[in-house]
Amino acid sequence: MTRKWFGIIALISVALTLLNISSCGDPQELVSINIQPGTDTIGASNIPVIQDAGIQVQLEAYGNYIHPPVTKDITNQVSWLSNTPQMFTVNSTGVITATGELCGGTIISASVTTNSDSSGVSSSGAVVTGSMTANVVCSTGTTGGPALTVTFAGAGSGTVLISPLNISCSSLCAYEVPTGTELTLTANPASGSTFGTWQNCNSGSSTNPCTLTIEENTTVTVTFN
Repeated sequence: MTRKWFGIIALISVALTLLNISSCGDPQELVSINIQPGTDTIGASNIPVIQDAGIQVQLEAYGNYIHPPVTKDITNQVSWLSNTPQMFTVNSTGVITATGELCGGTIISASVTTNSDSSGVSSSGAVVTGSMTANVVCSTGTTGGPALTVTFAGAGSGTVLISPLNISCSSLCAYEVPTGTELTLTANPASGSTFGTWQNCNSGSSTNPCTLTIEENTTVTVTFN
């Protein structure tokens, strides 16, 4: 009987040892990223958007790991990206900066492209991404000038240079300017695309560049084919 119990205890000991070895052999794995704050809003309806330029917010990225479960501050280890850099830029340490060029919302993401533990041992190699929403409140135009909004249409792509503001848009953008400002909008198609038309330009739909004088809130649309 004693020999039998010794055998059972030995088997349990071996199983526990193998389990510990297996557990220790698993690299610590990043499974998700949480960005704080999850949302942030700047500006006000009675403040011209251009006055929001330069406002900064520090974001923090926290990685959630398993093997063992733990949460770590990985703000300086992730790759930061703004999907609307005309509204907010973001640097390598997670500081977002309002440009004062565009209002609305943008997505700021933080990604880790190589999933590995602190010793550099590769795990699954997955791309893990977290995101937050940064907002700029659009002005009603009561304290600033009228707003110029540029929208994009068509299957092609390109940029619009707004002079004399010296601003380049590659997607929806909006700017407040003093009443009576004369602007020139030059459409520059991307490689493989062509300029199509303008809508709401003083110079006509087929003329590039587009010229107009801003007297009230105005939306112009460029089409790239």
